[in-house]
Amino acid sequence: MIEKILNKAKQGKKLSNEEFLELLDIDNDEDLEKLFKVACEIRDKQSKVIKLTSTVHITNKCQIQPRCTYCGFAEETSSKGYYNAFYKTNEEILVAVKSIQEAHIPRVSCSGGYGYNGKQAVNACKIIKENSDLEILVNVGGDLTEKSINDLAKLGADTVCCNLETINEDIFYQRKPGDSLDQRILTCQRVSDAGIGLSSGLLLGLGESKEDRIKHLRYLSNFKTLEEIPIMGFNPYEDTPMSEYPPFPLKEQLKMVAIIRIMYPEIRITMPTPTVGPENVEFSLKAGANNLATVIADNYPHEVKGVGAPEYGNYSEVVTVIENLGLIPQTI
Repeated sequence: MIEKILNKAKQGKKLSNEEFLELLDIDNDEDLEKLFKVACEIRDKQSKVIKLTSTVHITNKCQIQPRCTYCGFAEETSSKGYYNAFYKTNEEILVAVKSIQEAHIPRVSCSGGYGYNGKQAVNACKIIKENSDLEILVNVGGDLTEKSINDLAKLGADTVCCNLETINEDIFYQRKPGDSLDQRILTCQRVSDAGIGLSSGLLLGLGESKEDRIKHLRYLSNFKTLEEIPIMGFNPYEDTPMSEYPPFPLKEQLKMVAIIRIMYPEIRITMPTPTVGPENVEFSLKAGANNLATVIADNYPHEVKGVGAPEYGNYSEVVTVIENLGLIPQTI
């Protein structure tokens, strides 16, 4: 059965939800390798270039209350995360951006906490556009008004990320009691309506089912400018309400990457180095990913704590892994 499904995928034929669930249920290494091989063939047919994305964390002052139960990014949520509150000055943003460009990393993600209606994102985007040639990904979730999204479009932001994380409403509000799934969906629609590339992904392992994950992936096709799907496996941050909750298995993350590659052959699939683990970047690429996020060069001027886990990928090491696999790191 697995061979038949994979042959269908190789021919570019659409798979049913039941067939994708069959692939998610693979439990032997031989079939798993076949799945990953097909996913990589589909990716490499499009391009062997792997995008690299660095980051500027604008602020960890987040107004969401009550807090998301897994968050180690916001101030005073985890002793292993950004515990002390910060809001980067324009000069601090500029210094970080220049260091990323000097390291030849082509893309920067500007991310931050809620409570600013997108003003923090617009300001960072303006600084980057005026002082660099970097591609810009803005990631402040649903904290964007229609005006701020239009301002980002006028500035030339390349991509706006608003992760739904899960579309199972019960799980969403259990894990994110102060957030709004409807607001996140509205933000995705507004980004799409503004003609900006949309990035929207899944946080795996919050309690959702495999059926939920497939339904979520199908749902994302509603957004016409969808160009990127980040896959993030849950990792527990110390001191948070979910600190004792089990991390989502790497093998299951990789299955999802391969399935997304089959479902969306041309999509950019992002694996953040903190959530997959910097040591597992190689496996992400072998499963069909083509963007590695939170890649930090040695010349970066600020402390970095990964979102989802404190560690992150080093630029030189990541580039070496990409090249050793016969793939091409995108640089500037």
